[in-house]
Amino acid sequence: MYAIVRCGGRQEKVALDEVVTVDKLPGETGSSITLPALLVVDGERVISDPAEVGRYLVTADIVGDAAGPKINMIHYRNKTGYRRRLGHRQRYTQVRITGIGTEGSDTKGPGAKGKAEAKPKAQASAQAQED
Repeated sequence: MYAIVRCGGRQEKVALDEVVTVDKLPGETGSSITLPALLVVDGERVISDPAEVGRYLVTADIVGDAAGPKINMIHYRNKTGYRRRLGHRQRYTQVRITGIGTEGSDTKGPGAKGKAEAKPKAQASAQAQED
């Protein structure tokens, strides 16, 4: 199961337990955030209808901050003595995807509902064998 989410004006493909680097987000390390899903792919099922995708939430925990590569810029104009040296280093936030699912469901990954439903069936069959 994976999803396409919008974060910082960009779209990122995310999967469960994946660490993704996105533009700087407000928040402290360890805090949880929610990202809006634009598309969800669950096995063979692709969900892209805005009404249905709106129910899906992608939750993530902030792992830490990161910085991009240093970009150096030099401005120079001939015969005037004009020289300027500038630099820029973009700030990023690393987030770990902790869940992809609908509101109110267990968002701990694919098959979470199937596992919860499988336990009562297994218990029911065990009870039937005992009788």
